[in-house]
Amino acid sequence: MKNYSIVIVEDHRLLSEAIAGVIDNFNQFNVSYQCKNGKDLIEKFNQNRTYPDIVLMDINMPVMNGIETTKWLSKNHPEVNVHALTVDEDENTILKMIQAGAKGYLIKDIDKKTLEIALLKIINTGFYHSNIAIDALVNSVTGKSTSKEILKESEKEFLKLLCTEFTYKEIANKMCLSPKTIDGYRDNLFVKLNVKNRIGLVMYAIKHKIYVP
Repeated sequence: MKNYSIVIVEDHRLLSEAIAGVIDNFNQFNVSYQCKNGKDLIEKFNQNRTYPDIVLMDINMPVMNGIETTKWLSKNHPEVNVHALTVDEDENTILKMIQAGAKGYLIKDIDKKTLEIALLKIINTGFYHSNIAIDALVNSVTGKSTSKEILKESEKEFLKLLCTEFTYKEIANKMCLSPKTIDGYRDNLFVKLNVKNRIGLVMYAIKHKIYVP
């Protein structure tokens, strides 16, 4: 069983160490190192030249905050999954973090099991959002009218399944199609709808009521 590496970016040392202690007890994850802010993370990335599977990112930090750091990671290391772990429940902050490239958003009062599930979902599906993040996404797109692209029924079905926590392989099984065909659906929709990732497709599906949370 593969162990996935995690880096914690958190300016409160005791809290960072507590989170690391929890994660190190998960079967499939281990904490590689901890950083006190975004600048510290960038320095360690440049020194180590080895990169984690997931970065758990606080938002409100001195020197370089979580949103700025997530933008930097999205530009320079898009293969690294950023997952926000914060006390900030403000909708604008949530949206800014997701737009910056975060694949997940969790509030720090979660329990250990939810954290483990979230990390596994990030690895297996590419994203995970708590209810508060989903609400922020829905509120940001509900009621806005834009021109609706003409989609095939199979594309709509794909979008509906994409809004769940199924992996692309599981979606292929549900639709009785090959994984390669599903990859083609995804890539074609990226171009057709002018979005860059799964979150963008989910937001489109919600906006146009193809999927209703």
